[in-house]
Amino acid sequence: MASVLAVTPASAQVSSEEKPEAETSPTPSKSPSPKPKASPKKKKSTAKKTPTPAKKKKGKPSSGKKKSKASPTPSPRKSPSPKPVSPSEAPITPSPTPLATLTPVPTVRPAISPGSIPQVEVEKSGFLGDQGYEPPPSPTPRRGWWFWSRPEVTYRYLSRSVRNEIDRAPVMRRRWQFIVVHNSGTRQGSARIFDYYHRHVRRMKNGLAYHFVIGNGTSTGDGQIEVGDRWRRQINGGHVHSDYLNNIALGICLVGDFNRGQPTRRQLEACEELISYLRKRCGKIDAHYAVVRPHREVNPPQWATDCPGDAFPYSWFRRFQE
Repeated sequence: MASVLAVTPASAQVSSEEKPEAETSPTPSKSPSPKPKASPKKKKSTAKKTPTPAKKKKGKPSSGKKKSKASPTPSPRKSPSPKPVSPSEAPITPSPTPLATLTPVPTVRPAISPGSIPQVEVEKSGFLGDQGYEPPPSPTPRRGWWFWSRPEVTYRYLSRSVRNEIDRAPVMRRRWQFIVVHNSGTRQGSARIFDYYHRHVRRMKNGLAYHFVIGNGTSTGDGQIEVGDRWRRQINGGHVHSDYLNNIALGICLVGDFNRGQPTRRQLEACEELISYLRKRCGKIDAHYAVVRPHREVNPPQWATDCPGDAFPYSWFRRFQE
């Protein structure tokens, strides 16, 4: 009996030992078994992850939609509802006030602009198209052998070369309406000297400001007439302080300072011959020849001048009145 009892505890011990082995064995052996099971779980987790971002993406626009829905809901958009109120529309009523601008525009256009524009167009067409150029004068007739033949026209100061230069220039009809007489303000000078002064000192692009220069016997002969480049080219002068007058007025400069003394007799005679010849060369304008005036009577009042000097004999201009 004792032996049986002794065996029994051993078996019991074995069984007890086997039991812990059975308890310990599943834990390490079965622990790797869940690891392969984790792999499908990961696949499931990946499958689950794929819908989750899609749901998040769907959730984002839903939130934006909610925000967009929230934006119209606030009361500030309901505030424009009082816009139909009369005070908001009240400023629209003064906007038709531009009717005041409409009323003067039609009144001015029919009254002033249509009347003035045709006049300007007619003047331009007559000046450029219909009138053309002034024909050069016929050559001076020579004295015949018979006593009844017309005597030859003689010029004392207008030499043949000067007349040829005057005739050679292409003078347009109705271009030169005034002839202005100046003094140089210097005791001596010539066209060449004045051209250098105007071109390099006064910085005038076209040089000599006058169309003609008449000497006093110092730098050139007394009463000698010199033709300027502005006449040859038929361009505007630079002798009057007005662009408009420079475009329609010829300038004749007598060398000398006529605040201190008078021009010489030959200067006045040469100037008279030159003016008479130029008036015929330029032709008539509205049934009269070009008007002859001293510089002081033509210059604008804001640019007053005493040219051609206080000692100049202004009664000399009466002989050119018609």
